[in-house]
Amino acid sequence: MRGLLINEERYGYWSCPCRLAAGEKQKDLDIICPCDYRDADILEWGACYCALYVADDVLRGEREMQPVPERRPDEESQRPQFQPSRAPQRAGAPEADQETLPVWRCRVCGYLCARDRPPEKCPICKAKQDRFERFW
Repeated sequence: MRGLLINEERYGYWSCPCRLAAGEKQKDLDIICPCDYRDADILEWGACYCALYVADDVLRGEREMQPVPERRPDEESQRPQFQPSRAPQRAGAPEADQETLPVWRCRVCGYLCARDRPPEKCPICKAKQDRFERFW
């Protein structure tokens, strides 16, 4: 937590304390806490890269937390904020543009996220994954 506060003072945003930030918000969008890699890391390894977020089963002692490998691409052009938008298909758009991520909605608070799967826990209201519905 101290690292987040230091980075907020340093850069003006909560850059991941375990990664080297560029100091330019646009370049660091994918590592502003909670980072774009958090949910996948928690599902696969039991915690995020910094271990600031931990899976419920790890907290209960039912699963060991594993070392989390770095998911962030080395090449800036490969990072999510520099990828073409995967927006919903628009009428009349070519078929090749139909690649989209599903949008999940928390039925408790209305939080929306676009990912392959809903988060384990809603970052807003803490509702469990089963309270999410496919929105789009």
